[in-house]
Amino acid sequence: MKKNKGSFWEFFQGLGKTFMLPVALLAFMGLMLGIGSSFTSATTLEIMPFLANEYLQVFFRFLSTIGGFAFTYLPVLFAMAIPLGLARYDKGVAAFSGLVGYIIMNLSINFYLSEANLLAEPELLREAGQGMVMGIQTIEMGVLGGIIVGIIVSSLHKRFSEIQLPDAFAFFGGARFVPIITSLVLSIVGLLLPMIWPIFGAAITGIGNLIQGAGVFGPFLFGAGERLLLPTGLHHILVSMIRFTEAGGTQIVDGNTVSGALNIFYAQLQQGLPISADATAFLSQGKMPTFMFGLPAAALAMYKTAKPEKRSAVKGLLISGVLATFVTGITEPIEFLFLFVSPLLYLFHVVMTGLGFMVMALLSVKIGNTDGGILDFLIFGVLQGNQTKWYLVLIVGALWFAIYYFVFKYAIERFNLKTPGRELTNGDTTDYSQEELGHKKKGQYDAPAIMAALGGADNIASLDNCVTRLRLVVNDMSKVDEDVLKANGALGVMKLDEKNLQVIIGMQVASLKNQLERLI
Repeated sequence: MKKNKGSFWEFFQGLGKTFMLPVALLAFMGLMLGIGSSFTSATTLEIMPFLANEYLQVFFRFLSTIGGFAFTYLPVLFAMAIPLGLARYDKGVAAFSGLVGYIIMNLSINFYLSEANLLAEPELLREAGQGMVMGIQTIEMGVLGGIIVGIIVSSLHKRFSEIQLPDAFAFFGGARFVPIITSLVLSIVGLLLPMIWPIFGAAITGIGNLIQGAGVFGPFLFGAGERLLLPTGLHHILVSMIRFTEAGGTQIVDGNTVSGALNIFYAQLQQGLPISADATAFLSQGKMPTFMFGLPAAALAMYKTAKPEKRSAVKGLLISGVLATFVTGITEPIEFLFLFVSPLLYLFHVVMTGLGFMVMALLSVKIGNTDGGILDFLIFGVLQGNQTKWYLVLIVGALWFAIYYFVFKYAIERFNLKTPGRELTNGDTTDYSQEELGHKKKGQYDAPAIMAALGGADNIASLDNCVTRLRLVVNDMSKVDEDVLKANGALGVMKLDEKNLQVIIGMQVASLKNQLERLI
């Protein structure tokens, strides 16, 4: 049972991490789409008529066209990114197999529909739940189809990437066998899906109905749930379901059926149509009170409550965290500073994030995209005109700033929480040289010391990272020295079970992970 539990955590934290690659691309493409659509909208041209220049308009339309790429091909991006992210070796083969599997699955679905005389006429595709995918008429599964393919391919890659075939077929063994078995398995899956897809559709609709049926509490449940799941790394699954499937709503946009809150927003933006408040209720606007105002206020409270002689030492840490959340919407560098010292403060943060989503929805603010930072506020709020009600973010944000600041300041002082700059001197730091401590203060990490604290290279079965965390599978958790990791710059250590470990590093985690890989 313990082994299954470990496999569960390893799989789901890895699955959540794989979503980051296509979502990061989507966020960037969304900015291009936002810039392009902003500077071609009638409202913007009325305010800034100099932008009506023919060549500028061609350039902005070009940005809009390129920005729509990720929206159009998102399912296949997931089909490739999931096996790429979950594979420990031969990652290129895994991604290639994801593409093969996705195309084969849709070809098989098309074959079944054709043989069963179920192919809908072109003008009736929406009513039949069908659509065109890479030129193939198939069932309209959206991003969930890509996720299904990605999970199946990653399992096949893990099982067959090192298979040894008889000498006569040895050429097809090893990694070469993965796309072969993928094509066989996904062809069968493609034949079965038309028969069982209605069950998936009912499940997704049920989740969507739960959130959508909650009325004004729907955005609250989504926002609070996402923050609550963040420490486990499973929040990406909830977010992706709301953004890209029927769980986030379904609307007709320019004659096409579009499902998922983010898909609906991008489709409306791309077509220059009015933005739906029902869709943006689950997007950037809900994050803005917390990300742009609340967490910076929490950082200010931590700075004010730090010991005077330590404020200069923690200022850089707090400022970098504030910039990350305010500009890009990356919140972990701030959140993990108080998550471990006060889970109750984090629970307060969870509730306030959910309330931010609910209040923005009640006020009918219409600011979309994914990040919740100042870039989204300017590009998808201010530049889209007053119809987005962007000015209400400032009013609500000021209230959030005051609430966060006074609650954090009171809790830290009242309960003597050991936030940055208030820690007691840890006796185990005497084992480390001033040179090592100096590296940490300069933002550099002592990779050999961290490797030793992880139990050495032989203790690491798997090493990866997300935005701010090292994600590891270790052979023996008892060899991991949490105190030494913290003494060498870790913000916190999460032992999910006897094998799976997350070490919170901050924004420089990718650099440290590369150093550790070289040591391994």
